[in-house]
Amino acid sequence: MLVGITGVGGGSLMTPLLMLLFGVHPTTAVGTDLLYAAITKSAGTAVHRKYGNINWKIVGTLAAGSVPAALITLWLMSGVDRHSLTVVSNITTALGWMLLLTAILLLLRKQILQFAVVQMKGRRPPSPALVTALTWVLGLVLGVLVTLTSVGAGALGVTILIALYPRLDIREIVGSDIVHAVPLTLVAGMGYWVIGEIDWGMLFALLVGSIPGIMVGSHLAPRLHETFVRTLLAATLVLVGIKLIAS
Repeated sequence: MLVGITGVGGGSLMTPLLMLLFGVHPTTAVGTDLLYAAITKSAGTAVHRKYGNINWKIVGTLAAGSVPAALITLWLMSGVDRHSLTVVSNITTALGWMLLLTAILLLLRKQILQFAVVQMKGRRPPSPALVTALTWVLGLVLGVLVTLTSVGAGALGVTILIALYPRLDIREIVGSDIVHAVPLTLVAGMGYWVIGEIDWGMLFALLVGSIPGIMVGSHLAPRLHETFVRTLLAATLVLVGIKLIAS
């Protein structure tokens, strides 16, 4: 429903709610959510491709950084005891901070971007080579963060891409971000499957619930004020993030 109303909320709330409300182990929650995201975002890819809202150069540059980063992160995770208190604590804390960052970006994205525009006034725009390099670095960072927490590809990725490509249509940026998330979450999710951290029954239940949920959310969207919903979502992310950091 949240995704249908606001376009965000599924990835950022799914993992923490599985952990806090249902007691799912952090690595299982992250891995299952990643495969869930890969499947659901594939549908979004088809829609954006139909309307031509994809910049394949951006998608390829992001993936060139994120996919290798995801594989390295998974390789490192496969060599540790993922049920140890230290690993659980590190994943939980990282997820909590990512939720707080997502909440800030949800509430202050416009102000952050306006500040960036003001700072760039009167300066020469960065060279295409530098923008490409920064996009690759963004992919690298997202690869690590998303593999560890399943959060970050949406709010963080879109905000930085808008700053890097200010002349690009926002629909093209959002479409490119969604398309990039498919190979990233698929590789990361399959990696969690290989190391035995996927709950297939839970994945099926999430997919069955999401279909009517997004239909209801899309129906409610025109009747609800988006600012109110985004503020409520951000407040929820802050509370959940603080709970995870303190646990």
